[in-house]
Amino acid sequence: MLMKTKNTYLLHFLMIICCSASLFAQDDKTSNANSEPFITDRPDATESPQTIAPGFVQIETGGFYESFEDNNIKSETFTYNTTLVRLGLLDNLELRVGWDFVEGQTTINGTKLDDVTSGFNPLLLGVKIGIAHENGWMPEIGFLSHLYLPFTASQDYKPETTGVDFRFSFAHTLSEKSSIGYNIGAQWRDDSPAAAYIYTLSYGYSVTDKIGAYIELYGDFPEDNKANHLWNTGLTYLITNNVQLDATVGSGITEGQDILLSAGVSFKLPTK
Repeated sequence: MLMKTKNTYLLHFLMIICCSASLFAQDDKTSNANSEPFITDRPDATESPQTIAPGFVQIETGGFYESFEDNNIKSETFTYNTTLVRLGLLDNLELRVGWDFVEGQTTINGTKLDDVTSGFNPLLLGVKIGIAHENGWMPEIGFLSHLYLPFTASQDYKPETTGVDFRFSFAHTLSEKSSIGYNIGAQWRDDSPAAAYIYTLSYGYSVTDKIGAYIELYGDFPEDNKANHLWNTGLTYLITNNVQLDATVGSGITEGQDILLSAGVSFKLPTK
């Protein structure tokens, strides 16, 4: 039953990516609607300081797999439909709504347990505010904040309290082909009263006009636990000016993650 469910969701996910790519590759009207650079908040953990322009909505969706094994106990997580919808409200303000579906599987000494967790994570509701444009050595700066609403989650992933996070986002242009971005902030998640201070640092390089590559270091410093540090790297492919595919692989530097695999698609549409 679990394998059937996984395969069904994976098939649906791949169909969404293929259909989206085909649709927008054939119709370039949307791509010509806005000549601004197409910048997304996926696939890396670093959020861009750039907001969505008014009159547009940007949809960023995908899925990922991660696993961790310790003392012959292997935990696997399949996250489907990691959809983030970004709606431009003002020149420097966007509304953000996100939701994803998760399945968790535990294997002990090579035997998979029948107890499988499954359901929706809390819905994310937030805003991004553009604070300053890049000017010489001064970076572009943005601010993001989100609420994670427990009443929207399935029973297996339902916290008792509302989660909150915030971060400041920065971006520097290094050359015509390269840039760096970094975030600093804090979060209160999973019913913990203690803050976890978060950071990200990402370097991006334009291999061609359509292919981009990045490498990233990110993690957090919980007040009540030891620090977590991870890395990932990936590629993006720009199908049109407003449609992009991505693929990522990563792992943990400290304990907590053996492998991360991710793929997705992002596209922007006019709302008028």
